[in-house]
Amino acid sequence: MFPNFSPGPLGINVTFSEAVQMAVRHGFGGLDVSIAELQQIAAAQGADAIGEQMAQSGLQFGIWTFPFPYRAEEDSWRQGLAEFPARAELARSLGAVRTSTFIAPADDERTWEENYEFHLTRLRPVARILADHGIRFGLEWVGPKTLRDEKKYPFIHTMKGAQQLAADLGTGEVGLLVDIFHLFTSHTDVSEVRNLTNKQVVNVHVNDAVAGRSADEQIDFERTLPAETGLTDIAGFLQALDAIGYDGPVTVEPFSQRIRDLAPEDAAQATADSLNRSWQLAGLSQ
Repeated sequence: MFPNFSPGPLGINVTFSEAVQMAVRHGFGGLDVSIAELQQIAAAQGADAIGEQMAQSGLQFGIWTFPFPYRAEEDSWRQGLAEFPARAELARSLGAVRTSTFIAPADDERTWEENYEFHLTRLRPVARILADHGIRFGLEWVGPKTLRDEKKYPFIHTMKGAQQLAADLGTGEVGLLVDIFHLFTSHTDVSEVRNLTNKQVVNVHVNDAVAGRSADEQIDFERTLPAETGLTDIAGFLQALDAIGYDGPVTVEPFSQRIRDLAPEDAAQATADSLNRSWQLAGLSQ
């Protein structure tokens, strides 16, 4: 596994080239990318220009963003489905073989059964396109009880629930985006990660919970850098990932106003420092 840079969650708005340079300056091993932006670069300069820049920088691809409106009205969904193979093909050609999306944990309109069928209908063709192009697809469950309490009908909000949906999509290539915050808020011990395999874990997010709140009081878009408050077991989490041979990106997603208020270079450095500290607490070498 490698420390991965994702500018967006830090409030950093930069181009692909700027993100590459920033990732290198701060010692990251990988980079999340916007597939829509890469399509524009490929159209103007050729796809080789993207691969060469990543290779020369010594960076791996983390995940490419999942620009697919599967929750939208049917016309938008069908248009997105028509555009998706070209995006998957570009990603495959670059060696960017991971993407992921989240599953909303509640809904005001659909019961659990209706929502489950909706997700199978909307995501199954997407999963097939990705599998046909050799792209790994991760599903993220969202744990906070505070989100479920806002809606009428609860939905998938645990690792086991996300695993079941991944299996039912039927390609054999759908796995999980595992976020330590959602392990904590869904009352799942990090040791449960040891029951997964490297193939099942497509992507990983790290952060910490807000001090002074129980797991059930946590708010989804209010978090901290990993190892900042100690409420989540970052050492045990990374050790579990290491034990299963996870070989993908580890990305900080803090949703922290303190980090967003920093200058971009300072935010990137604080994030890199938090990953270094997390690796040290786990007794692992990068």
